[in-house]
Amino acid sequence: MRILDDFTNCENDVRLDGKVAVVTGATSGTGLETAKNLAKRGAKVIIASRSPAKLSDARRNIIKSSGNRNVVARTMDFESLNSVRNFAQDMYLSEPRLDILINNIGAIALEDRLTSDNLHLMMQVNYFGAFLLTFLLYPLMKSSAPSRIVNVSSIALLLGHIDLEHMNDVGKSTFEYYANAKLADILFTVEMHKRIEGNGVNVYSMDPGLGKSEFFRNSNATFWKTLLNNGLLLVGRPLDRVATMPVFLAVDPRVENASGKHFRDCAEFYSSWFSKDTKLTKRLWEESKKFVRITPEEDWERY
Repeated sequence: MRILDDFTNCENDVRLDGKVAVVTGATSGTGLETAKNLAKRGAKVIIASRSPAKLSDARRNIIKSSGNRNVVARTMDFESLNSVRNFAQDMYLSEPRLDILINNIGAIALEDRLTSDNLHLMMQVNYFGAFLLTFLLYPLMKSSAPSRIVNVSSIALLLGHIDLEHMNDVGKSTFEYYANAKLADILFTVEMHKRIEGNGVNVYSMDPGLGKSEFFRNSNATFWKTLLNNGLLLVGRPLDRVATMPVFLAVDPRVENASGKHFRDCAEFYSSWFSKDTKLTKRLWEESKKFVRITPEEDWERY
């Protein structure tokens, strides 16, 4: 397991003409740079976020950067499971295929409260939303196979734990929720691979490391927000380089046989001993379906 800080191992010249990719959280940061990279390769890129104004600006930015006008902006708010379902429904109505799904949305220092779906806001934005979106879009990706799913996690997962009876309790620290959600992203990746192996859809997780971004912009603690954001801008890695990692997993033939694995700097990387706990990954998957209220009509595992 080697770490390549210069991203040399990420480079490839794979073209994506005729392919369709969805990137969530693509209005800024690594998500925006990921969308640019995919667009430059010729893909139709669908960017998803909750702000129509930011989506419009991001679309113009991607088109200008890539020269590819086949960029579609669609609203989706992970704070609402209905919004995720509406996005998925629109995909089935408008897109005959989906080759790449990059679950990039991540946020810290959100409010300590439950959403209207009775899930904790931090858990819903950082985990449950991506789980639901991926589950709903899987049949479309299966029909488009070979296709790939990339779940963006974080090194914070090493401090996470899964307590299924208390995943949505109010009152924990915002970092604890974040770490728990990012660990859940890893376990969901491992379990999904087991359930879909052989169907032509690969699923990966990855740690992007520190990038030059204002990741702590949602914090109400002005001093810490300023300190941490300035720190990221000072020591973080250029976002266009960080974006080569999810793109590598989404397109590179070298990881064709590495579905279910965790990566950092485009090399397989240690995630957590929890990922080896088959009972835990199975139970998290099954409970997650209940938390997001998968209906019999949506449940492709029944057929």
